[in-house]
Amino acid sequence: MNKSISILFIVFRLVLGGFMIYGGVQKFQKPIPEPLEVIEKTQKFSSPENENTLQKILYISGAKQTGYFWQVLGICELLFGFLLVLQGTSLIGAIFLLPITLHIFLFHLFLEADEIGELIQIGALFFINIALVLREKEKWKHLLWMRPI
Repeated sequence: MNKSISILFIVFRLVLGGFMIYGGVQKFQKPIPEPLEVIEKTQKFSSPENENTLQKILYISGAKQTGYFWQVLGICELLFGFLLVLQGTSLIGAIFLLPITLHIFLFHLFLEADEIGELIQIGALFFINIALVLREKEKWKHLLWMRPI
């Protein structure tokens, strides 16, 4: 039983790390749109029934328009994904990925709640991330709870 749980957590690491590496690479695949392109795209969705789509476009485009945030997010996803895939650095990769997977989950929860399949997939990845960190709690719990002197 213990061996199968170890194999399950290896699969968890590879799945989450693979998704993060893929997501990081995707951040660099398309050129960042010019501000006028974003304005033209948002005007197509300016009607009230498209408000949810408009929010997503503005949010993602805003992150891209900063000139750094989208790229930093991609680099972090790549780096932390690689750290997670490597056995010796998997704990630090899982810890560093927690805020990123939380952010992705909350994005899908609040801005794409109608996409149930994606929400379940991202929720599963967030759960995997939490499970990977909690599995190694003996290595980091002393940082949170100090022993009395």
